[in-house]
Amino acid sequence: MNHPFLDLPPLTAEHFASIERRVADLLGTRQDVVVTQGEALLPLEGCIRSGARPGSAALNVVTGPYGTTFGNWLRDCGAEVVDLEVPFDTAVTAEQVAAALAAHPRIDFVSLVHAEAATGNTNPVAEIGEAVRAHGALFMLDAVASVAAEPLPADAWGVDLCVIGAQKAMGGPAGVSAVSVSERAWERFAQNPAAPRRSYLSLLDWKERWIDGGRRALLHAPAQLEMLALEACLDRIAAEGLSAVQARHAAAAAATRAGAEALGLAPYVKRAAEAAPVATTLRVADASTVAAKALAADPQAPLAAGGGALAGEMLRVNHYGAAASPAAVRAGLTALAAALSADPAAALEAADAAWEPAAH
Repeated sequence: MNHPFLDLPPLTAEHFASIERRVADLLGTRQDVVVTQGEALLPLEGCIRSGARPGSAALNVVTGPYGTTFGNWLRDCGAEVVDLEVPFDTAVTAEQVAAALAAHPRIDFVSLVHAEAATGNTNPVAEIGEAVRAHGALFMLDAVASVAAEPLPADAWGVDLCVIGAQKAMGGPAGVSAVSVSERAWERFAQNPAAPRRSYLSLLDWKERWIDGGRRALLHAPAQLEMLALEACLDRIAAEGLSAVQARHAAAAAATRAGAEALGLAPYVKRAAEAAPVATTLRVADASTVAAKALAADPQAPLAAGGGALAGEMLRVNHYGAAASPAAVRAGLTALAAALSADPAAALEAADAAWEPAAH
């Protein structure tokens, strides 16, 4: 018996390349795009191991847990690393980045997370990109959580390496990701004798065997289901309109923030302008217990306790893809009210009132 998920014809090189072109359009980039066959940590690590080497210097901006991971990879490559750490309940500023670059003129690589889904903040990439360009460093951006949730014009912001994943605001699977690579990033990789080659982490393999070969022969058999799912995500975003998708995420965040405040909860990220539209984080004592009670009331509620040490003080309400909807926001607030033994009426009224203005 044929099965639609199992009996799939091979994905052709032409089809694969067409998906890459659509990802490039989504990012507003004219740079090369490589769709990578794995979760976004694959291209993120590939970028760092290709761009960093002994003798290089990197500025690693830490506004959440992924910054710590990037710093570890950079050090493992032998780079001298300057960590610019800011409290997780705020965003880094372009002035802080510019000051760090001025204090360390040897820095030639900058790593930054755009939106931190784990902590609920988002960073001002446009202004930071100007500071990085003025310094002349290579700029790597983790845009896994921000893509489709907020504007992401990679070229206009001077991003050399823009990594995305399908599993957050795009509403797709975790098993496929992509990276745009600027010409100067390719040059940097090619000049690095320590850059991965003949490896699953190698972006240079894709450049030399796929892109330079005219995209006629794939390096290996692609993950068909994930590639087709990525294409479906792009179809759905195109049908709704990217600006509408972004507005929906912004509305979900504004409505959740308003509803949570009506329940007496304080936002973890204090300034609304620094809060990511992909997830709203809240200050909640014993957050892991509250999250467990909320999920017991509604197992489908889009919320979870913060990870690691944050589990004791932060609760996250997700707005990923389909969860960026009035119904999902109301479900999350209702479950949260049940966990707090509170009446949800005021929270739901506040959320409904906040949705419409934010959606337009």
